Amino acid sequence: MWRRGLQWTALILGATIGAGYVSGRELWQFFGHESGLAIVIFSFLFSFSCYVIMVISYQLKSANYLPVLEIIAGTKLTKVFDGFILLYLFTTTMIMIAGSGATGQVFHLPYSMGIGITGIVLVLLFVKGIKGLLTFNELILPILIGGLLYVLVVYVFKENLQLFAYWHEQRNWFASFPFTALNILPLIAILGAIGNKVKGRGEIIICCIGTGLCLGVVSYIYNSSLIQIADEIILYEIPLFAILKEFPLGMILFMSILLWLAIFTTAAAGMLGIATRVQSFLKEEKPMYVIVLISVLLMLPLTGFGFANLVNFLYPLYGILNLYILARLLTYPLWKRTR
Repeated sequence: MWRRGLQWTALILGATIGAGYVSGRELWQFFGHESGLAIVIFSFLFSFSCYVIMVISYQLKSANYLPVLEIIAGTKLTKVFDGFILLYLFTTTMIMIAGSGATGQVFHLPYSMGIGITGIVLVLLFVKGIKGLLTFNELILPILIGGLLYVLVVYVFKENLQLFAYWHEQRNWFASFPFTALNILPLIAILGAIGNKVKGRGEIIICCIGTGLCLGVVSYIYNSSLIQIADEIILYEIPLFAILKEFPLGMILFMSILLWLAIFTTAAAGMLGIATRVQSFLKEEKPMYVIVLISVLLMLPLTGFGFANLVNFLYPLYGILNLYILARLLTYPLWKRTR
């Protein structure tokens, strides 16, 4: 039970901790000053959302997100949201692949080579289906989170930061809602694909509490560290590098690799949602890696639009959709009783 619960935790964290999160840009955009309470509320909201989605997918024994979506969004809106979720998964995965090309340039690799390497590894990852992704996350997520937490803790002690010095100032508490909403659609896509693999509520509880605690603790320490360098962040496209400026070159290179891993785990989670949904369309089941290969080939020409342009255009649209889904999840006890 514990191992399976931790596997699902790694799957959710892999989808949530993308390049935007690890770089610090996402946290700074939503939180910043006077946001300690907002991060605490976010961790509770995120855990509760995960629990609702996992319980529904477990009860339905779902193999893709559509049956779960029908319950959450309602029958009338299912087709609309199904299309949007597929588009969301396709475009965000494409954004991650484009981002891997941009990250590769840090190591003086051509943009196209960074994209190509990510595409090939994605296909290979799904040769064994979902098992391959779970095994990968189980190995990589401790390194990703451990590495980020190590840098933050070293920075906190080095600068002698007081993490609770401004706890009485909490005017930005409402930011917890849009930040939680930002991560909702991928949760439905991913957790809807594993309903038939969850064995009991025990692993669901372990997963949801573990995910909320992990994200809450890391986000709080990260945000507190960014507040100390608020005047310098404007000079850095990636706020993490403002923290790393006094660190040795080896650590900067290591964190650049972690950035790429964060991009890759998010892309892999998106591919899981795409592949399981496409399999439900097909009369004859195809191997998952074949669907992933075709998806990657379709995405490659579109990555030429560039990482920043894609993010600026698409993310605000998805934010509106996510707020509706979040509202449905938070009122789950009410409409479940009505049903």
